[in-house]
Amino acid sequence: MISFSIIRAITTGVYNMLQKGPRPLVLCGPSGSGKSTLIKKLFEDYPDTYGFSVSHTTRKPRPGEEHAKHYYFTTKEKMEKQIELGEFLETATFSGNLYGTSKKAVEDVQREGKICILDIEMQGVKQVKQSSLNPLYVFIKPPSMDELERRLRNRQTETEEALKNRLSIAGTEIEYGEKPGNFDLIIVNDDFSKAYEKLKEFINENIQQKFAAGTV
Repeated sequence: MISFSIIRAITTGVYNMLQKGPRPLVLCGPSGSGKSTLIKKLFEDYPDTYGFSVSHTTRKPRPGEEHAKHYYFTTKEKMEKQIELGEFLETATFSGNLYGTSKKAVEDVQREGKICILDIEMQGVKQVKQSSLNPLYVFIKPPSMDELERRLRNRQTETEEALKNRLSIAGTEIEYGEKPGNFDLIIVNDDFSKAYEKLKEFINENIQQKFAAGTV
């Protein structure tokens, strides 16, 4: 049997590891909002500044996706066991598949002294808010539901039923994203260049400058 002191030591160790390095940044938004493209642009322009916390998922890889780069592709049984062991900061279920951010994924980025970017769903945001991570939260919002539907249809990767499900969930996510206090910044992604500049400005003012000054 594991003693309370050992459990406390493990918990304290995890807490301390999650406090090292610059403050993390959580990006949330409906599928099709453009948040993944914004993240990709950040990494292309500043590869030594940002690090991505690679999520786990039980869904199958899509064409072009690589294990340990886009996701850690795993099984439901293995991921459920890891969840039971407390290895995840947040988990969510979408279209019958599990998704989650492991504590180790965030720690790996922080050890490099990089700003850790987390791309997570609404369920995950609510869980992270209950953790010790203390990130900044940015919500990426599509200009309209019609535009979001157009973007999703142009992907041609899902059935009509799956598409309608995504749009339904998107409505709930946008409602949560617009609620005062849930996010530090809301960016309407109707113009990618402008949205990208707003994101960079926010990160510079709230993370990079303060970390350099030793205040985060």
